[in-house]
Amino acid sequence: MLKAPNRDQVIALGGVFQACALVDTLARTGHIQPDALKTSLDSLLNQNPSSCEATFGALNHLTTGFNAMEKLLSSDKEKKAPDILRYALGLIYLQGKLLKSAALLDEIGSGISKANLQAQHFSTDHENVISSLADLYSKTISTYRFRIQVNGQSGYLQQESIAKRVRCLLFSGIRAAILWHQMGGRRWHFIVYRRQLLEQLNQLRRDA
Repeated sequence: MLKAPNRDQVIALGGVFQACALVDTLARTGHIQPDALKTSLDSLLNQNPSSCEATFGALNHLTTGFNAMEKLLSSDKEKKAPDILRYALGLIYLQGKLLKSAALLDEIGSGISKANLQAQHFSTDHENVISSLADLYSKTISTYRFRIQVNGQSGYLQQESIAKRVRCLLFSGIRAAILWHQMGGRRWHFIVYRRQLLEQLNQLRRDA
């Protein structure tokens, strides 16, 4: 018997869509709220959370992701955000590839541990930490033939500081996608359980 998506799956999926929505905003405007970036970086660095919710600090930290999910699952075609959906499906595909590579997982785990030490010395969103995580993404995830092509303003995307933040956000999205998979999430849930996903999402918003 099929099981409908549970609370933890939708929280993790909110993390995926938050990363994608932030990438979209950053690529198009050159700016995102510092707190939103910090939430994504914190979730990436938090490798041993006490719960799925604790990965992101609090439910209200995922408002952007929940809003993006609602637009995707809504029947209103005018609300659709095709780039955000494409990024999300791409991240889910990449996490599936990554989970099959023990060597890359070990390399990423080691790199994140080093970035964590930097974050303790400086801060989570310090430029040194961002550079380390972006470089780790380039050396690991970017080695796959499949790459996520980010749409936006070339003037922003060509700026190294923005490019690094985009990589960090995509990295955090893959981390959330892995968490989603660990909680039992699957791609076909988007088709079969759309209504249930919306119900869980609305409950999470009330709880936040």
